[in-house]
Amino acid sequence: MPGRASPRARAPAAIGCRVGGDGYPGTVIIGIDTSLGTAVAAIARDGEVLADEQSSNPLGHAEVIGDLLRRATAVAPTPTHVAIGMGPGPFTGLRVGIATARVYAVGRGIPVVPVPSHDGIALGLLLSDALTATDTGRFAVVTDARRREFAFSLYEGIDDDGLPVRLADAALSPRDDLDARLDELGARRYDATSVSAAMIALAAARALDAGRELTGSEPLYLRSPDVVAAHAPKRVS
Repeated sequence: MPGRASPRARAPAAIGCRVGGDGYPGTVIIGIDTSLGTAVAAIARDGEVLADEQSSNPLGHAEVIGDLLRRATAVAPTPTHVAIGMGPGPFTGLRVGIATARVYAVGRGIPVVPVPSHDGIALGLLLSDALTATDTGRFAVVTDARRREFAFSLYEGIDDDGLPVRLADAALSPRDDLDARLDELGARRYDATSVSAAMIALAAARALDAGRELTGSEPLYLRSPDVVAAHAPKRVS
């Protein structure tokens, strides 16, 4: 089953949202995701995109996230929530975005809304396909987990709250085994190389309106970090 590159990573422009606006006076949600590249966006609760900033570099999250956040909040200076992309993603990059989002939320005294990063990708795909009357069917969002593995989450359709229906949470698969596994599940493969922070924020907005939680507060690392705390020094007599 051939992979499909992600032409909809910046999906807000494809769903008819007006980009721009000076100091939107209503509810504003800041979206932050560093599971792949680094992305920061600001949207109104109805989905209007006020700012959408992104760096596709899979590294250097700490170097760029501050500037992206500054540019997004310059357009939307009074946010009411921060939506955090919780992964799956590499340990180091993912925690940069989560830590930044949490610190920013504490500083502003506003709540955080955790969102699986694959949910944001799935939502962008479903909205884009809806515009072209494309039957998305059952599909798997697939992202590079490194170490010759992919992370994937299984979806089918969109529910009454406007959120992707997640059939199975994120899991790891060896690269050479994934296509056969998706064939068994009857799922089309959708490879993503970036995450739209606007879609993370939109998923959060819809979850808030529905009174739902999309995931818990723990990052979706899928595997333990390579670096662990050093053991206590041995006692010598």
